[in-house]
Amino acid sequence: MDYKKLYDSKLISAEKAASFVKSGDWVDFGWTANTPAAVDAALAKRLPELEDVRFRGGILLKEPEIFKIENPAAHLSWNSWHMGGIERRAIAAGFSFYAPIRYSELPRYYRESADEINVAVFQVSPMDAHGFFNFGPSASHLSEVCDRAKLLIVEVNENMPRCLGGSREGAHISKVDYIVEGGNPPLGELAGGGEPSEVDAAVARQIVAQIPDGACLQLGIGGMPNAVGKLIAASDLKDLGVHTEMYVDAFVDIAAEGKITGRRKNIDYGRQVYAFAAGTKKLYDYLNDNPECMSASVEYTNDIRSISALDNFISINNAVDIDLFGQVNAESAGTRNISGAGGQLDFVLGAYLSKGGKSFICLSSTFMNKKTGQLESRIRPTLSEGSIVTDTRANVHYIVTEHGCVNLKGLTSWQKAEALISVAHPDFRESLIAEAEKMHIWKRSSKR
Repeated sequence: MDYKKLYDSKLISAEKAASFVKSGDWVDFGWTANTPAAVDAALAKRLPELEDVRFRGGILLKEPEIFKIENPAAHLSWNSWHMGGIERRAIAAGFSFYAPIRYSELPRYYRESADEINVAVFQVSPMDAHGFFNFGPSASHLSEVCDRAKLLIVEVNENMPRCLGGSREGAHISKVDYIVEGGNPPLGELAGGGEPSEVDAAVARQIVAQIPDGACLQLGIGGMPNAVGKLIAASDLKDLGVHTEMYVDAFVDIAAEGKITGRRKNIDYGRQVYAFAAGTKKLYDYLNDNPECMSASVEYTNDIRSISALDNFISINNAVDIDLFGQVNAESAGTRNISGAGGQLDFVLGAYLSKGGKSFICLSSTFMNKKTGQLESRIRPTLSEGSIVTDTRANVHYIVTEHGCVNLKGLTSWQKAEALISVAHPDFRESLIAEAEKMHIWKRSSKR
């Protein structure tokens, strides 16, 4: 087959691509770095003529042009699989909504349950000699999006890294309806984080002390997992593996120090496996054509069976707050949505099933309430009204603050409360004990 000829026959302008979108359509805008640019700009010009266009995507790295039109709520809704700062602002503006789901379930959802996808459009790498467009750093669930879309449009960007994998990391030109050449804008970036704060570093030191040589790592998004990554890069650890939902800059730093070999991985020997990546240009350059890195479906990376098959699996994630029953909220501040379920629970469960595995939920012991100007505890008697339970009290393993690390697995309610209070900020411990007594989860002990 003459792929170049087929390519030319499907090539259209961004404006033509935007013309296919109609009022009431479901439009899939890809995922993180794959969010379209040229078609986004063209759609922003067309949207004032339309109403109730329903976009889907997640973790936006740049504010889309469609968000910048006058009164976007009158013309569109943004339905996100995982929220970031851009999407939180759109929620406040009244046109963005979170779609709660375990991230690992997305491929099946698209195969079996998704609303009709009228148009799917997202950025890809240039077509290769075999007619494939690579999804770049977002294998994730995009193969299933392609299968379900009534109209599939790819926007080619020469800056999109070609990320190798096992399967489902690209789409063949025979499946693509139209192609847009988008002018090759820089990819959206997610800052790798500055120098860790003293609190971040204190948390990181406690976690790194429990990581053995040959461990397999999963790092979540945020300052504390990034601080752990920096400390690992500077440590004496060796022969580490990677199997993660999100690939972040910290992994590049760890690999640069020779700490990652994957030689002790029970599956995917020698490969760094991930569902999507978001970071700086350093990260995208590292992933490009790197055979050591394996871009895979989130259905595989986040499968508890995949995670648990890897010995000494170490999962490190953030939380917003936790209550004295051990319920972890990693998604909201009361009813205000912050992020999403993602894959945190999958990795909490999978890591515990791994031989020698551990999952760590880390958080600072306090935060400054910007509305009141008061310092508040992240360890609370009960979660705030409307807060989301990401990890249930039955599933949590290790909780880490700058004041200590406690293993909650198997503890009774009073032991759990006592352990959590022991890692709370000292200024709040007495009030937490008093609340625990009221809730009948405090047993008088030598500590009181």
